Amino acid sequence: MTATTQQRHDFYSRLEPGSLVPLWERMKGLVPREPNNRTLAHIWRFEEVRPLLLEAGTLLTAQEAERRVLVFENPAFPGTSRINSTLYAGMQLILPGETAPAHRHAAGALRFILESDGGYTTVAGERADMKHGDLVITPSGTWHDHGHDGQGPCIWVDALDVPLVNIFECGFSEELDDNQQQITRKNGHSLSEFGSGMLPMDPISPFGKTSPVFSYPYDRARAALMALKASVSADAFQGYSLRYANPLDGGWVMPMIAAWLSYLPTGFETSPYRATDNQAVIVAEGLVTVKLRGEVYKLGKNDVMALPGWCWRTLKAEEDAVLFFFSDRSAQEKLGIWREQRGNKTEADR
Repeated sequence: MTATTQQRHDFYSRLEPGSLVPLWERMKGLVPREPNNRTLAHIWRFEEVRPLLLEAGTLLTAQEAERRVLVFENPAFPGTSRINSTLYAGMQLILPGETAPAHRHAAGALRFILESDGGYTTVAGERADMKHGDLVITPSGTWHDHGHDGQGPCIWVDALDVPLVNIFECGFSEELDDNQQQITRKNGHSLSEFGSGMLPMDPISPFGKTSPVFSYPYDRARAALMALKASVSADAFQGYSLRYANPLDGGWVMPMIAAWLSYLPTGFETSPYRATDNQAVIVAEGLVTVKLRGEVYKLGKNDVMALPGWCWRTLKAEEDAVLFFFSDRSAQEKLGIWREQRGNKTEADR
């Protein structure tokens, strides 16, 4: 016998006081047939954000702000400080003579440098000078501060796994008594010890699951990409791509954030591709066109774009382009839920 609508309604109303809900009313939302990623494709153009960031530099100091950052807040998630479904990102400014005070937090962070002539960051007692295109890692729980003893503004993109940490409700933070931590290691120590193609006899990362190398210079990464072009054909879906790796296990550079660099020669267009990870891309060099969800987007140097997961896309280099990607792929792979699909034009046009 099938119950009437009123009988069901009465039954559901008796469940509510006991904090119970019927699964059959929620099933489709909990277990979708395929991902329905809510992130919206969105571009933050450097030529528009940079003047606003510099204006912020006239309104408050780096010390007053603790971190002088304009957050990339995806239009799909107002009020959440998220660039996509799972990650935080923003653009930070340090001016000559300034210091962003030392602090530490549970969330891991990476920094991709857009503009710098004398900027630096210090992580766990080791200073790393920052230049355009460099990747600097701040492992979870490590003291870090930023400074600038050169000329002009120092600007970079921060990306943190804050939303993921907050899902687990295990966030911590702490401020150091001094603005800057004491330097205890020579510049380049971590790269020499772990990033030279050799390792200590008993290699252990001081940063737990995060790579022991916290500074990845752009000149070395770019040279490796260019060497690929001289020896192998470009991958149809990724172009010439290399990922930033933890030298101890070859895995992703951070436990919850993946990062990689791609080179697309002029005129090269990737075949349609989609994956479940929530991505963002920064143009280190060149011009690139992104086709996604029936829309066409053009990106230039230092532009930043949110790329929704499980969404067909193609990339085309209008001129030689080097692209920096970051995503939550590292976390998804650890959880065993990451998936990709290398498709065809018909699927991409849907």
